[in-house]
Amino acid sequence: MTELVPVESIVRKIILVRGEKVLLDRDLAGLYGVETKVLKQAVRRNIDRFPQDFMFELTKNEYQALRSQIATLKRGQHSKYAPFAFTEHGEY
Repeated sequence: MTELVPVESIVRKIILVRGEKVLLDRDLAGLYGVETKVLKQAVRRNIDRFPQDFMFELTKNEYQALRSQIATLKRGQHSKYAPFAFTEHGEY
């Protein structure tokens, strides 16, 4: 049986990057119940299926700006690699 995720919990995870409303890979992986690492591996193996209007990787500057907005960073909880950002077209 599949549990539905409340819309409010998804909306809180949406951020604005490059003028696009996106979900980061870690949040999308959580919605699908998989590890972020597994999601990223699947995307990289099938990169041709993810055009730029579906998904893009944050630049170092974008990632640094995003990290600076997070109040507390605990060792081991945040990847040293830039996350993927999935647009509304790529989240389904």
